[in-house]
Amino acid sequence: MKDRAPKAQTLNTSKPLTVPPTQRDAVLLQAMKGQPDITSETHPPPMKRSHLMQAVTQAGPRRSARLHARQLSINQDTPLESCHEPQITADAESASKRAGLSQASIQQFDVDQHQPSRATENTRQPKPLERPYSSLSEPKVEREDQLYPASLLWTRHNSNSEREHQPKRTRLTREALALFNKMGEEKGKRASAPAPLEAIVESSTTKTISTTMSGFAMQASRNGILDPLDSKPPVNLDDIRERHAQSRETASPTESAYEGYVKTVGLAPNEATMVVEVTAGLLKRCPDKGYYRAFNQAFTGLTEDAGFNNGLSAPQPDFVEGLKRNEFRPLLIEDHVDGAVLYKDNPKSMTLPHLAGEFKGPGKDLEKARLQSAYDGAALAYGRNQALNCIGKPTIAGHAKITTFTTDGTHLNLFAHYATPSEDGTAEYHQYPISSTNLKSSHQDFRQGYRQLRNAQDCAREESYKLRDQLKEHRKAKNSQPAPLPSIEDKDGCHIIDRVPIYQPAPLVPFGPKHGKASVSQPSHSIEASSPSAADIASSRGYKRPGFHRDRRGQARK
Repeated sequence: MKDRAPKAQTLNTSKPLTVPPTQRDAVLLQAMKGQPDITSETHPPPMKRSHLMQAVTQAGPRRSARLHARQLSINQDTPLESCHEPQITADAESASKRAGLSQASIQQFDVDQHQPSRATENTRQPKPLERPYSSLSEPKVEREDQLYPASLLWTRHNSNSEREHQPKRTRLTREALALFNKMGEEKGKRASAPAPLEAIVESSTTKTISTTMSGFAMQASRNGILDPLDSKPPVNLDDIRERHAQSRETASPTESAYEGYVKTVGLAPNEATMVVEVTAGLLKRCPDKGYYRAFNQAFTGLTEDAGFNNGLSAPQPDFVEGLKRNEFRPLLIEDHVDGAVLYKDNPKSMTLPHLAGEFKGPGKDLEKARLQSAYDGAALAYGRNQALNCIGKPTIAGHAKITTFTTDGTHLNLFAHYATPSEDGTAEYHQYPISSTNLKSSHQDFRQGYRQLRNAQDCAREESYKLRDQLKEHRKAKNSQPAPLPSIEDKDGCHIIDRVPIYQPAPLVPFGPKHGKASVSQPSHSIEASSPSAADIASSRGYKRPGFHRDRRGQARK
């Protein structure tokens, strides 16, 4: 047999390389660091593995270059803590421990160059740190050079954007704590300090019921506001109806005016439009400077718990017409009559009106408007009664001077209002119907409703001025009367007017004959005349005290 040259053994790349752990670590570290194989020089392998080492030695340059190229790609994706070790000792086992490589991680470096993605798929991706919200500085767990370049760029971008939106944190120091405590003490002092008188706003803590709530009808009935079924007709009902039916000096609306009203009201979509159109078509405007009308204004000047408004919100009619407050000057009406001034803190407030109205949109419930007008009429009747009581002329029992109306553009209803005392002494407020007209049924009915409403306006205006004149005359008469003179009473019960008596000097006695010594004598009664007694004063004024008489000298004697 011919001696054949030993055939070089080739490395099968289809199977994983089975290298002893110690030698494998040394080879891998040599490829990473680009250093000569220290382990092969210091620790020679056993003889039974010489053939494997010979193959590795023969393929050393190519394998080292390939591992070096792979390592460069791995270093760009996956950080290895072994790359940052300060030195590599001869002990391969300790080197592998310091490198942080386990048996499972070493097997990921497969020698097959056709499967490079297996290492990156099995490599654990580092998670970006979530920094807790704290004012204290915290140590970094991971260094920036251990992160992927893309992850590092993303982390820096997000951290910069978060710093822009986050408030600036203050370091936890003794000075910061002292400042924080001081700020807390100042805030507590400001909160506990009493508010100035100018900042105190009067507010009612009592829960009230508005006119649109379900419990309004029950509370109004408890306050003495009666509905038309329980109300009694006023004594002057016939006079009111006759006055409302009187013909007017001005011309009645024409047929074209009636047709225009029907068209306008038929197109009105809501209550606000109805208020404007009905006001322009039916109501008149008073030319007087001190007499005006207001819309949808609450009666904030009324006293709470006046009887008729207990537990209810302030009345707020859609329409009210009356005198302004300055028309009652020089009388300060708000100081003498409760419920006269309707709007609080308003020098031009409406005062003691006699007419109010409620509007509803098309197709709405007129019964609710009727209930609201009952509340409005009770408020006006209350103010009128208070004014009459102030001048000492109580209202005539059963006479109605207050008028309200309700309308939805089609139906017009007028009511008379007055107050009477009940059995327990509280007031009952009546609401009795005067007339009801369908404004759209015919031209004749439209003219009738037009005339009735405008005559009701004239009656309310006359009553407002009449009541104003009575209040002003009462004040004038009271100021023109002289003040009563004070009087005293003596021991016997006789009244003596305390007037200053007129004292006359005693008459002079003529000089007598000269006896060598001049002397002036004064009669004894001159002293009494100079100081009159109470009996003398009483007798001079026409009073006579019992048990006294006068003598011929005019002196009072028992």
